Amino acid sequence: MEPLWHSIVQWLHALGIHLDAGVASQAGPVAAQAAGRMDLPSLFALAAALGWASGFRLYAVVFLVGVAGTAGWVVLPPGLMVLQHPAMLIASGVMLFVEFFADKIPGVDSLWDILHSVIRIPAGAALAAGALGADGATTATIAALMGGTLAATSQAAKTTTRAAINTSSEPFSNLLASLAEDGLVVVAVWLATTHPLVFGIVLVITVVLMWAVTWLLFKFLRAVFRRVSAFLSGSPKVA
Repeated sequence: MEPLWHSIVQWLHALGIHLDAGVASQAGPVAAQAAGRMDLPSLFALAAALGWASGFRLYAVVFLVGVAGTAGWVVLPPGLMVLQHPAMLIASGVMLFVEFFADKIPGVDSLWDILHSVIRIPAGAALAAGALGADGATTATIAALMGGTLAATSQAAKTTTRAAINTSSEPFSNLLASLAEDGLVVVAVWLATTHPLVFGIVLVITVVLMWAVTWLLFKFLRAVFRRVSAFLSGSPKVA
């Protein structure tokens, strides 16, 4: 667990968030006690939920889990107790506030998604690894791969869906899609922590649907791009 904790602390330092030595030294025994309250299936469900939801709303995930742990609604595993730190709650809360509005503005949402594509996937992997890090390096690695893959799946589905929606001039579908994603994050975390088996089944079905939707929307966007290119070039036909 020690290397994983140090990796998280170093990542936070790179973001400008510095934890004092007291927090780092006290987290170990408290986290060890907390970890005993969650069985392995629950931890896997939590890891999968964090990875998948990070592809939609990374800052919402970090803030929501941190608040849930602080309030005692969820007993966080060792690798995620850092999310309860006040500095982390403030930072994630501010970013959540910014993202909440940026994600609801047509065009801005797609730009925001593109900029965060390099953040959400590794962050989803790190959060999933943090959920299972106490069970060993091998388990943490498997969790990181799972979390990163799920984050990439939801990120791709979100990006292509929003790009397709933004081809329409009306703003309401964009707003509804964004609100739906907000709700999905809350439901995913709640379902994973209360009904892990049900969440696992729902997640498998959802991921398969996301792959199918992403592929169809990618083909649609490619056709739109060809039409736009043909129009700008003055060509009467689209290949």
